[in-house]
Amino acid sequence: MKILLLWLINAISLLAVAYLMPSIVVSSFWAALGAALLLGLVNAVIRPVLILLTLPATLLTLGLFIFVINGLLFWFAGSFFQGFTVDGFWSGFWGAMVYSVISWLLLGLAMPENDRST
Repeated sequence: MKILLLWLINAISLLAVAYLMPSIVVSSFWAALGAALLLGLVNAVIRPVLILLTLPATLLTLGLFIFVINGLLFWFAGSFFQGFTVDGFWSGFWGAMVYSVISWLLLGLAMPENDRST
């Protein structure tokens, strides 16, 4: 049940990012659900591989290169999924930042800290 709530929170966060940033477009709520699922899969499968491959750059920049990876993956998901569009790298970079903050805030409101562990 919690994974469905997390999926819904991420879809709502994606809609909020599309509302706040004109360079990111989500065509419908169903597109937001699909894009949130795709972002979750990309972050679970591709992101760890990219972080491992770019470990020297990440260490050299004291971890700041991870923000670049997040932006690239957000941009990649926008180019891969129809109904979810990200205009460019910088839109993906800032969109990933705003998406993370909104998701974090909504998750904190929906599930208190003691409910997240189980």
